[in-house]
Formats: sequence, structure tokens, C-alpha cells
Amino acid sequence: MEIGLYNSIKDFLKKRLTIEQTANLRKTVANALSPFVSNNLTLLAKLYGTDKTGSHWYTPHYMNHFKKFKNKRTRILEIGVGGYDNPKLGGGSLRMWKKYFLLGKIFSIDIYDKSALEEARIKIYQGSQVDKIFLEKTINEIGPLDIIIDDGSHLNEHIIETFKILFPKLKDGGVYAIEDIQTSYWEDMGGDSSDLNNPKTAMNFMKSLTDCLNHQEILDENYEETYFDKNIVSIHFYHNLVFIHKGENNEKSNMVKNHKKLC
Repeated sequence: MEIGLYNSIKDFLKKRLTIEQTANLRKTVANALSPFVSNNLTLLAKLYGTDKTGSHWYTPHYMNHFKKFKNKRTRILEIGVGGYDNPKLGGGSLRMWKKYFLLGKIFSIDIYDKSALEEARIKIYQGSQVDKIFLEKTINEIGPLDIIIDDGSHLNEHIIETFKILFPKLKDGGVYAIEDIQTSYWEDMGGDSSDLNNPKTAMNFMKSLTDCLNHQEILDENYEETYFDKNIVSIHFYHNLVFIHKGENNEKSNMVKNHKKLC
């Protein structure tokens, strides 16, 4: 009976409310209920209507990798607001992060103007995720970041270029997450399902970074250590999702020194 009544009300409202009105109603209900589930990212994602749960299975992994930031003054940048070109739609995941990181500040960038979705502790900038000048200006304004999440265009070349620009802006101990990396296999997004070693795909770029973890072991006296060699301490792959943890990768080899084997 209760389920039937709920569905009746849902259908009634769906027929009479605009998309924007529906989004605002959802936001109001979610804000009222969120204090009761603020420790559960999956429930928050459902409340705010983000596809980080349901369509995907990201939130349990996010809780695992972000738990150390939960009660800190965390600074988060998410690339992509959602809602496409409608200035009043999107922002569900930004509100989810706001309610999960109760002391956090949430920043976002989007190619479209989404400033109408700003609210306390949520600031949105308009610009491209591969515009280096725009990105550097934005980071200089908001300061060092603890978390960066790429939920932007999902184009392979954009994923790679954005990572190269923004990973150095991450604080030591920070985490860089990339969503929807399944586009690495989709030709129309710059991916490749025929050549699984294609270096131009985001997945293969990320896989290449795993060698950075062991750069101390490379036997080449002319080898020049890269920024990623020195600053990536772990990489975690999940279905359509990657996490790269930043820190000082300075563990010494037990058999190699200056890229020359000791014995």
C-alpha cells in the first residue's frame, strides 16, 4: 500500500513538474534526509541522483580511498558538473561530496556555465579541462587540493592531458581519481578495442604509470627519473575507475643503485 502510494505520488509529480522543478524538489528532499546518512556515500549518491551508484559501482571504492579525508578540511576538485548544457541541471555529485565531507570545500569545472548551481562550500568555474592556462589560474585561486576527480569529457586525450596538468597540483598524500575509463575501448572516444596496447588510450597511459612505482629497479644508467616516478606511490584499478595516490616514492632498491645492479 505504501509503495503504491509512493509510486502514485511520483507519477503525479512527474507529469506536472518541469525537469528543473523535479531537480529542485529532489535537492530539497535530499538535503532534509542527508544528515541521517552522511557516513554512507552510496546512500548519499542515491539521494542526490548521481550515477556514481546504480549506473556505476564507484561509491564503495570512494569510501575506501577517501576515508582518511572524511573529517578533515578537505579540498576537492571534480571535473564535470553534469546536466550537459542546461545551466540549472547537474551538481548532484557536488552536493553528495558536500554532505559527506562536512568540513570540506567542493570545487568544480565544467565547459558550460553552471554558476547557478553554486551554494555554500560549492564553487564552480567555467572552462575546458585541457586548457592549461585556465586550469593553472583556477588552482592558483583555490589553492592546493587533496582530491581531484575526473568525471569530465571522458575523451582519452582529455583524460591524459588533464592528468599531466593537474596531478602535480595535488598535495602530497592526495588522491587523483578517474571515472568512466571504459572509453579507453571506445573508438568514438579515442579508445581502441583492437589494439589493447595502444599507448594513446587512457587505460594504457595509466598502466604505463605502474612502472613509475618501480623506477628504482630500472637498469639503465642514463635513465632520467620523471615527476611521476618520484611522486606516485600507488595505483588502484577497478571496473571503469582508477585511483592514483600521490606521495614521495623514495623507497630504495635492495639490489640496484643509480640504476646499476650492485651484484
